Amino acid sequence: MGSEEKIDINVFKVVTRAIRESDNLEIMANHLIQLLVVTLEIKGGTIFALNPETRELEVLASFGLSMGYLNKGPLIFDKSIGGAAEKDSVVIPDISRTDRLQYPEEARKEGIAAIVSVPILFYGDTIGTLRLYHHEIWKISDRDLDSLILLAENIGLAMQYTRLLNTVQAMKEVLRESPLDPNSF
Repeated sequence: MGSEEKIDINVFKVVTRAIRESDNLEIMANHLIQLLVVTLEIKGGTIFALNPETRELEVLASFGLSMGYLNKGPLIFDKSIGGAAEKDSVVIPDISRTDRLQYPEEARKEGIAAIVSVPILFYGDTIGTLRLYHHEIWKISDRDLDSLILLAENIGLAMQYTRLLNTVQAMKEVLRESPLDPNSF
């Protein structure tokens, strides 16, 4: 596939609206990944959240990939595609010409020929990864890669905002259920 640009301002409008109007991170992430897969006309995509304790990438949302592929085994961040370049995007235009995959045979069986991995950062720390999978060799345009980097930054903001919002709502519930007189403890 050539490096034709596919992400335009209309995609950014839809993505921004999806982020702005959602207080449910999973629903928002699912809408986003579906939009990207359809817009880019690729095989599939996944948004991963990084578990800081286990350093595993956990699926937050996915579209276009089989359950078998998604359940192939744990994705250890440091062994996975983005681990070596933790804060940089990784483009693998042809998976048959790389040794950077943790599960190369499973990727071939899934019909994946190319992968783009973009870190999701928040204040300079990696909190997740946006991965896009193509069924053919893929030379993504520089402009589309830049757009994906910006989208990943927005996903990072949305992830942190939603976590904060959920924490505040949980605290409100606890305060509602607690006695009004602080001396009654």
